[in-house]
Amino acid sequence: MNYNKIFILLLFSLFVSNINAQVKKTFNWKNVQVLVYTKNGKGYVHDNIPSAVACIQKLGNENGFKVDIADTALVFTRENLKKYKMLIFTSTNNDVFENDEQRLAFRHYIEAGGGFVGIHSVVGTERNWTWFKQLLGGTFSWHAHFQKYKVAIIDAQHPSVQGIPKEWEIEDECYFEKEMYPGIHTIMAQDVKTLKANDEKEANLIKQNNGSFGNYYPAVWHHFFDGGVAWVTTLGHDKKVYSDALYVKHIFQGMQFVAENTSKLDFKKAYSENKDSVVK
Repeated sequence: MNYNKIFILLLFSLFVSNINAQVKKTFNWKNVQVLVYTKNGKGYVHDNIPSAVACIQKLGNENGFKVDIADTALVFTRENLKKYKMLIFTSTNNDVFENDEQRLAFRHYIEAGGGFVGIHSVVGTERNWTWFKQLLGGTFSWHAHFQKYKVAIIDAQHPSVQGIPKEWEIEDECYFEKEMYPGIHTIMAQDVKTLKANDEKEANLIKQNNGSFGNYYPAVWHHFFDGGVAWVTTLGHDKKVYSDALYVKHIFQGMQFVAENTSKLDFKKAYSENKDSVVK
């Protein structure tokens, strides 16, 4: 018996097994349907919304998933939400539901195992609804003026930052939040020390809103919350960025992370009696 050959074969087998374990299967987007929601309440409305919608529609055409667009809260019924793998709120702001029945339908969707993707000013959405702010991971406090600065990757293994520079120089608004939810997993962080203040007032606001975070403040995160999964990026103010290959890659990989971490909706798991029921 040639033990050298057996040993070599065993080594080769282990090597191949290790390679196969590291190769991530491509997600099959066939038969997937997503809802892009764009409604804004009273207040500032971003001009990036049409560009964001076109970006996600293009991703749908390229990858074989269906994209529905809505700017009315009438879509938030249990029966309608059953169709969707994820709900994408792109630069929504302020109150985007018309009544608590719609809010409860949205919450039941998450409790049933639904996916949520939030983009840019989504953190300013439903600022008076505690449960929604917990799902988001925080609620808008303030942002610095639009400028070039850096964001840093905190979790280099996360799918949504693959192919993204470890230190990514962008031109955007550095968002700060309050009521940060402790369960979020930070993926990328604003490099606050690279921000330039226009004046002393802005410098003080940066310091005030940054609080005890030091040089880095969360910019992109995910968490598993109340039965569902949420992925949020505060990046994306400029409408031109929705045709930038690197940013589009970031968005799509965030969507794929959510898709891969959701399964068939099970509304038997939806337990809340109202929008403010205590989270189980």
